[in-house]
Amino acid sequence: MKSFIVTRSQINSLAAELLSKNWSIFTQSEDRKRFKQCESESEISVDGNGKPSDVSFKELFFPKSETLFYFNRDNEELTLLDPAEPGTKTVIFGAKPCDAASVPVLSKVFNWDYNDEFFNKRVENTIVISIACSYSDESCFCTSVGLSPFSEIGSDLFLIPTEKDSFILKIVSEKGEKFINEFPFMIQKEFEGTFDLENQKASFPKEKFDFASVKEWLGKNFKDEIWNEVGELCLGCAQCAYVCPTCHCFDIVDENCGVSCGRRVKNWDSCQFGLFTKHASGHNPREDQSRRYRQRVNHKFNYYKQRFDEILCTGCGRCTRGCPVSIDIAQVLEKIQCKQSAAIV
Repeated sequence: MKSFIVTRSQINSLAAELLSKNWSIFTQSEDRKRFKQCESESEISVDGNGKPSDVSFKELFFPKSETLFYFNRDNEELTLLDPAEPGTKTVIFGAKPCDAASVPVLSKVFNWDYNDEFFNKRVENTIVISIACSYSDESCFCTSVGLSPFSEIGSDLFLIPTEKDSFILKIVSEKGEKFINEFPFMIQKEFEGTFDLENQKASFPKEKFDFASVKEWLGKNFKDEIWNEVGELCLGCAQCAYVCPTCHCFDIVDENCGVSCGRRVKNWDSCQFGLFTKHASGHNPREDQSRRYRQRVNHKFNYYKQRFDEILCTGCGRCTRGCPVSIDIAQVLEKIQCKQSAAIV
C-alpha cells in the first residue's frame, strides 16, 4: 500500500476535523500513565521516544466492566434487555507497536468458540495510528516475541518520524486506507523513496530469549523448582495482568440495580488471584502462587501458541516495570532457556 509524507500540523488538522465530527480520540497522557481521551487536537501525542504508557489501551476494546444484558422482574415475568451496542467511532493516535500488535492477538480468543460482538464492534469502529518506537529500556523485549519497534501488526496507519515534525505515513490495512482517503489533505505528498530498516536494527532491544526453546522446555517441565522460586516472590496482586495489553481473564457476575432489576456484567479478573480457580467445594487446583505464576507463563508462551498460533505477549515490559517485587518475566524466560540449553547438552 502507498505511503505519504505528513507534518505534525497535518496530524493536528486531522484530529481537529475528527473532533468536529464527534469522533472519540485517545492518545498517551503526558505523564505516560495511560491512554486518555482528548478534547483538543493540541493534546495529541505522536512521540516514539517516550516509554510505553504504564497501562495499555486494552480497555478501549475490552472494558474493565461491561454489561452483557439487563434483567427486570415483574411478579413472575422476567424481561431481558440488551445494552446499547458500542457505536462510537474512535481513533488512537501514537500507539506503540507493542500495543497495536495486541489487537489481533486478543481477537483470536474473543472469536474462538463464540464471536464477541462487543469486542468486534469496538475493533471495527477504531482506527489505530501507531508510531515507530525509538525507546528501549531494560524491560523491553519485543524482539524476543517476533516483533520490533517498527512492527506494523495491528495498525491501520503507521507513522515513521523522519525529521522534526515530519513523518512517513504508511497505510497498513484496508480499513486504514478507506479512513485516510476521507481526508485528502493527508495524502497530498506521496513518499516515493524507500525506508532503510536495516540501519535501524542496531538500536532495537536485544533479543533476550529464544521463544522456540522456551516453549519446548515449558511443554516438558510442568514441575520444576523455578516455579517455587518465583512463587515465593510473587504477591498475587495481578498488576502484571491489568497493565498487560494481551491478558484477558474475566469473570461474569449478576448485580442488583434495584429491588426487581439487575444486570449481568463481565469484569476483568486474573489467574494470579487465589479465588480465580477455587471450586465451590473449596478445592483449588492452583492453591499457591507458584502454581498461579506457572499458569501465567505457560498460558502466554505455551498454551496460547498451541491453540491460536500466537504468543500471548508483545514484549512491552509493563508487567516488569510495575511489579512491586521486581519480578522480570524476561529474566524468568532467560533462565528457562538456560535450562533447555543445559538439557540439550
